[in-house]
Amino acid sequence: MKICGQNIRKIRRSKDFTQEYMAFEMGISQKAYSDIENSKVKINLDILKKISDILEIKPSDICSISHKCGTDGNEDRYQSLLEYMKKNNISIPEEYL
Repeated sequence: MKICGQNIRKIRRSKDFTQEYMAFEMGISQKAYSDIENSKVKINLDILKKISDILEIKPSDICSISHKCGTDGNEDRYQSLLEYMKKNNISIPEEYL
């Protein structure tokens, strides 16, 4: 599913940020950033955190729990990890909730 990439593009444009600006802030090429928005690469938590920090939003604003992020079901694994951490009283940074 391309929902995450589409959400990133929509939020980026609403803030009048260019792909070049996002890429510079992330320390990657504009092409690499474009691939993120076009869902050509898997979005991991590190990428999600960097983008959400630049856009000044929560990661969940990009990839909501109700949507799978990417095409390989990473959101299910993410949810499983969150559940494991909660069950074992492991601290979860607020921006990941």
